[in-house]
Amino acid sequence: MPDDVVRIFDTTLRDGEQAPGIALTRAEKVEIAEQLARLNVDILEAGFPISSEGEFEAVREIASSVRGPVIAALARVTPGDIERAAEALRGAERWRIHTFISTSDIHMTDMLRMSHGQVLDAIREGVKLAVSYTDDVEFSAQDATRTELGFLLECFKVAVDAGATTINVPDTVGYAMPHEFGELVRRVREALPEHVVISTHCHNDLGLAVANSLAGIVNGARQVEVAVNGIGERAGNCSLEEIAMIIRTRGQALGVRHHLNTREIMRTSRLVSSLTGYTVQPNKAVVGSSAFAHESGIHQHGVLSNRATYEIMDPLEIGLEGNRIVLGKHSGRHAFADALAKLGITLEGERLNRAFARFKELADRKIQLTEQDLEAIVGEELGAGAEETFVLESVVVGGGTHLEPRATVHLRRGDEVIQESAMGDGLIDAAMGAIQRATGVEARLVTFNVSSVTGGSDALGDVVVQLDVEGRRVTGRGVATDVVEASARAYLAAINRALQVKAAPTGERVTP
Repeated sequence: MPDDVVRIFDTTLRDGEQAPGIALTRAEKVEIAEQLARLNVDILEAGFPISSEGEFEAVREIASSVRGPVIAALARVTPGDIERAAEALRGAERWRIHTFISTSDIHMTDMLRMSHGQVLDAIREGVKLAVSYTDDVEFSAQDATRTELGFLLECFKVAVDAGATTINVPDTVGYAMPHEFGELVRRVREALPEHVVISTHCHNDLGLAVANSLAGIVNGARQVEVAVNGIGERAGNCSLEEIAMIIRTRGQALGVRHHLNTREIMRTSRLVSSLTGYTVQPNKAVVGSSAFAHESGIHQHGVLSNRATYEIMDPLEIGLEGNRIVLGKHSGRHAFADALAKLGITLEGERLNRAFARFKELADRKIQLTEQDLEAIVGEELGAGAEETFVLESVVVGGGTHLEPRATVHLRRGDEVIQESAMGDGLIDAAMGAIQRATGVEARLVTFNVSSVTGGSDALGDVVVQLDVEGRRVTGRGVATDVVEASARAYLAAINRALQVKAAPTGERVTP
């Protein structure tokens, strides 16, 4: 690959999914992976196969079905991890094993209980084993920015000698500042052979993930590890869309380019937001709802005269072309499926039936549904999973200024219909209390976010909740024309997710 090309390594499905409350189903992971392929990312990290059977199966399905990107899987430098990753990736067109170990003193002493020599031996043996399966092996030194430079370079040289072709310099805890990180990448670049690709993996604990990644690129990194909407552990990862548009907008000054199809950025951002339940803040760079909005009279006058007066990016470049799809209650299944296909969403069988039924239900209450509405509907249905423990049949609420709010819900579990009522501080609180009684699941509400999908008085209400169920955080999303119903759907979706996660085997989650 030419030296001026920056490879985009997307870790939305691995590190991104490790954000609190996100637990994507296999179908959701495949849906996102297919969209990332349309976005044309160079490397797609599908997951950490050793962590659970569900994770292994999701990586294997992505590897066997998604074409275009190199499919990567994470593995510690231990035989079991590497063998499991190789097994999951075998069906891929092109694949990579991404192996890692911690190298900082604090990690080696307090977490690994390993000496410097033991870490070096583990790197050597682990990379050699990975190379026996594929010639595309990446090595990451976890907590590189807090590792003594001499030992870090020694670790990287051992990995390269063992066959690693990509060396990743992770700022695992978001500790570095741009001038420090850029200098570190420069030293690594100078110490290793030219054929080795240097990569960055920066976390956003101090809000510097994008700045640090950019400093790495300026100093010779030719791969950058990113996540859509910047999701990930703690404060998140380097944002894909921000790095993409920095290179697109300032590529001449930087002397680099990428292969992304930027017109898929907005669609990818919305899909990931829909399926993870992590909403995008309005003032988020590139993909926020206010990113191309102008309220100031001076700004409005300038943009009307010449868009370039206040916009350094063309919104068309990221896929913002207005609401091109409008459907109503008379639209049929074919038109619905065709509209989804134009959005890059493919649903079949029972999933299509469920989404179409939900569409018709909402279309009866709203005159027109836009593509944003469709994305929200599909996001809710995909998030619910194919087999929900409880299904919301109805919610009836009542109350007022002098009447205590009360809610009654009817839930279906198989052939059984459960009715429960509760009073609360408000209609939403009452509905959630009734659902908790009906399901028998004790949950503590951690976060509650409500927004409108589109503008206008008939906009769909989009509610995202995060619950703490037995110490585990889960996210649920609900969409409806009524915010109380949307809240009830979101609350029940989170409870269903908690029950699904509880029933599935658990595994360890780690990050470089």
